[in-house]
Amino acid sequence: MNGMTMKRSFLFRSLIIPLWISFLFLPFKGLLPAAVLFVVLSVTIPLSKALAGYLKEIRLPDLRLTRFVPAGDRLGLLLLVPALLLPFAGDNYITDIATLAGIYIILALGLNVVVGYTGLLNLGFVAFYAIGAYGYALLNTRLGLGFWSAMPLSVLSATAAGFLLAVPAVRLRGDYLALVTLGFGEIVRLILNNWDSFTKGPNGINGIAAPQVLDIQIGKISLYYYLVLVFVLVTVFVMRRVQDSKTGRAWIAIREDEIASAAMGISTTWHKLSSCAFGAFWAGLAGTLFAAKMRFVSPESFTFMESVLVLCMVIIGGLGSIVGVIVGALVLVLLPEVLREVQMYRMLALGCGLVFLMIFRPQGLFGGKHAASDR
Repeated sequence: MNGMTMKRSFLFRSLIIPLWISFLFLPFKGLLPAAVLFVVLSVTIPLSKALAGYLKEIRLPDLRLTRFVPAGDRLGLLLLVPALLLPFAGDNYITDIATLAGIYIILALGLNVVVGYTGLLNLGFVAFYAIGAYGYALLNTRLGLGFWSAMPLSVLSATAAGFLLAVPAVRLRGDYLALVTLGFGEIVRLILNNWDSFTKGPNGINGIAAPQVLDIQIGKISLYYYLVLVFVLVTVFVMRRVQDSKTGRAWIAIREDEIASAAMGISTTWHKLSSCAFGAFWAGLAGTLFAAKMRFVSPESFTFMESVLVLCMVIIGGLGSIVGVIVGALVLVLLPEVLREVQMYRMLALGCGLVFLMIFRPQGLFGGKHAASDR
């Protein structure tokens, strides 16, 4: 019975995902191209599933990778090939967008820890993103610290802020928790915007140095792309290890039923605090990478809509699903760029697509009962 349910879920997903993407494509290219895209995606997704099943059976002799790479991740390793070749196949514009998508993947995976694993609604997550970005900007421009020296301090600042916010906030639930985190995000933005003597206010901070590796400055976008790609891989690896750990299972248990978790001996308060701090850690890392990429930061980059955008990435992909969050981040970063020629209607199409998805697939593209295990 369980096998039949999983098969029906896969067939439903194979139809809903192509239908959703084709629906977004319809207003701009017409009915026939949208229908062709639907047919192509409907065939591609089952083939990808079959390919993933085939890759599970592949043995990797001599290399001993099976000890470190689960069978379900071998398809991800195969997809690394086009990711590694992207700077050679595309121009600087495509590489720049892919680099930004990588930063958003790290940021969305951090929020997925708080919202997807622990079930704590955070509407001010961009505040930790801003703390990481401004932390590196100030340490670099005022104290002269390089990227690798300033990054740990910036990330630790964001982590400490996440922990300190969680101390009073974890006592709240639902809408009240959302309002507290929303207020914190606005407080951080207003401080950055009005503390002219320290943050230069709305003018922002420029002249931020690019990272250096072995005395080689990573100024070209193609080189910086690989740096971000390495951090994305590290983030995904750590997330996979954490979600299968005792702490990760405790987070998921709290999300499902906090009272039952407490009755089973799980320290709900401590695990909520660790979840908020751990999520803020990755937000601070993403902010540091963003500041080093842009060489300039200002409060306009850390508005409430950024928090909403990152939350949409998590919801679209599926709460608790690492693969889903990555797909959601790619969709919401790449799709507006693809629809830039029809700028007046792209947000309308995206909004209609989100409504359509929430009606027919409220758990997200890759969400569901087993989302947390990504199996």
